[in-house]
Amino acid sequence: MVHVNRDNKKLLTRVRRVAGQVTALERALENGVECNDLLVQIAAVRGAVHALMLEVLDERLQDQVVGEVDAGKRAAEAGSLMQLLRGYAR
Repeated sequence: MVHVNRDNKKLLTRVRRVAGQVTALERALENGVECNDLLVQIAAVRGAVHALMLEVLDERLQDQVVGEVDAGKRAAEAGSLMQLLRGYAR
């Protein structure tokens, strides 16, 4: 089942931002930048990936949990999301 379909343009924009930040991180490593600058770049990549994940999670939560009429399906989907979040939080 496809969970991501409402606003693919917005998600693709985020993915491209992540790609640009990873490319900048690669260049920074190649050019031997200072450790602090490298850490800032790594944090930017992490933040961009986190924001992307939150967008996808929000859409799935709205569509598959909040919007689900069947209580059993809603509980199963909520459990699935919690399992995913536990893995992500490690």
